[in-house]
Amino acid sequence: MRQQLNKAKRWVMKIGTSTLTTSGGHFAHENLEKIVSQVVFLVQHGVQVVVVSSGAIALGMDTLKRTRRPTTLPELQACAAIGQGKLMKAYESAFSRAGYHAAQILLTQDGLQDRKRYVNAKNTIEALLKMGAIPVVNENDTVATEEIKFGDNDVLAAQVANLVEASLLVFLSDIDGFYLRDKTLIHQIQSPAELKEYASHIHPKQSEKTVGGMKTKLEAAQTAMRSGIPIVLANGQDTHIAERILKGEEVGSLFHPATQKSSARQKWLAHSASSKGTITVDPGARRALTADKRSLLASGVLRCSGNFKLGDVVDVTDEAGGVFARGLVNYSREEVLKIQGQKASAIASILGYKRSDELVHRNNLVVLE
Repeated sequence: MRQQLNKAKRWVMKIGTSTLTTSGGHFAHENLEKIVSQVVFLVQHGVQVVVVSSGAIALGMDTLKRTRRPTTLPELQACAAIGQGKLMKAYESAFSRAGYHAAQILLTQDGLQDRKRYVNAKNTIEALLKMGAIPVVNENDTVATEEIKFGDNDVLAAQVANLVEASLLVFLSDIDGFYLRDKTLIHQIQSPAELKEYASHIHPKQSEKTVGGMKTKLEAAQTAMRSGIPIVLANGQDTHIAERILKGEEVGSLFHPATQKSSARQKWLAHSASSKGTITVDPGARRALTADKRSLLASGVLRCSGNFKLGDVVDVTDEAGGVFARGLVNYSREEVLKIQGQKASAIASILGYKRSDELVHRNNLVVLE
C-alpha cells in the first residue's frame, strides 16, 4: 500500500497548529515556509494539493500577546479575524516566491450541508487547481457558531478530502504517528473496525493554542477510510516528510481505505448533508438496505419524524433508534405517514398519485455501517 501512494495525484494536507508554531506555542513563519516548500515539491512532481491549515487563532493570539486560548466564542472569533488575514499573507508570500499563488477558501459546516453550496465549493476548488493555484482552506471561525462549527480542522480536512475526491489525506502534526498509551507506534490500521478497537487506548493531548487532538484525528480518519481515501498521520517537523510519503517510505501511521469507494453524492450524504428527519424501518427493510443493497420501500416503514419534504435528506433508523443509512426521500413526511407499511401498488390509491415505487431509491441512499 505504501508504494501505491506515489500514484495519488490529489492530496489534501492538513497542517496542524503545532506544526506552524514553536515549542513555546508562538507562530513560526519559518515553519510555514518549510511546509510550503514541501507543497511546491509535490506540485512540481505532478500532485495537486489542497491545504487545510490551522493557525489563524494562534497567530491572532500572538498579535494580541495572549498566552492562553480564549474560552468564549466571540474572543476566539476575534483572534481568528486578526490572525486569518496574516495567515493568508504568510502563505501567499511563501508560495509567490516559488512562482505559485495561494487561494483562500473559508468554509462552515452549514455551507457543506446544502447540496448546491457543496457543489459550488467543489467547483471553485477544481477551477483553482486547474489554474495551478494552491487552495488554502480553513473554517470561517469569524462567523461560525457552536451549532455550525466543524469543531476541529481534522474533521474539516476529512470533509474537504471528500469534497474534492482526494486520493490521499495527510495529517501533519507534532508527533510521528498514532501512538497508544504504552507509547507503541501503530504503523498501519487496516480497517475502521480495527481503528475503533484502538481508539480506547489513545492518550489525549491538548495545548493552549489548539483544539482536538488524537481523538478528532481518529474520527476524521474513520470518515476518510469509509469514503475510500487512505490517510497518513506523520510529523510535520520533518522537512522532507511529503517527499518520503510520496516515495512510499514507512513513515507515520497509514490508515487503509475501505475497498469499496463511495460516489461523490454518497460522500456528501454520509458526511456533510443535513438531515431533515428520520424514517424508522423494520428488520426486513434494514436487511434489504444493508445486505441486499435494495431501495427503501414504504412497506418496511414503521414510523417517521421531522419536517422533511420531497428531495430532503433523511436518516434511516432501526427499531432501536440507531441510524444506519441516509438518503434523499421521494415523499414528504405527510405523505409517508399515509403510505407507511403499505405496498408500492397501493400508493396511487392512497395518495391519488404515485411519484415513485421507492421512498428512497438505492442510487440516492448510503449505508453508514
